[in-house]
Amino acid sequence: MNILKAGSAYFALIFSFGFILGTIRVLAIIPRIGEFAATLLELPLILTASWFVSGWLIKRLQIAPDTGSRFLMGAAAFGITMIAEPLLGLSFGRPLAEQWTALLRPAGLAGLAGQALFGLMPWIRLQTIDLRAEG
Repeated sequence: MNILKAGSAYFALIFSFGFILGTIRVLAIIPRIGEFAATLLELPLILTASWFVSGWLIKRLQIAPDTGSRFLMGAAAFGITMIAEPLLGLSFGRPLAEQWTALLRPAGLAGLAGQALFGLMPWIRLQTIDLRAEG
């Protein structure tokens, strides 16, 4: 149960942060430097936040230091994101076909890669700092 709770909280916190950054990216940054460059500028911020938020939730909710638990936490967050993203697009009047097509452009592929890393972050932490801290 803690794994789903952690995955849901991880999604909610990072999605909220991403919504704020995305609004700034779309309204202020894309017009100045273009969609792909703006996406590349945003990715390190989101991934850094993902690193710290996933670590905080792992500790706070006592997620076991094993591959399965960490992978499932990230998979839950990633799965919710894959549902929430198109729903958010629809709420802004962007048809699903347009959203799927956008994923095939460089900015879309970079964003999708970032979302995959976001989903893997709890597992990545296990492979790096968290495992060393327990040893």
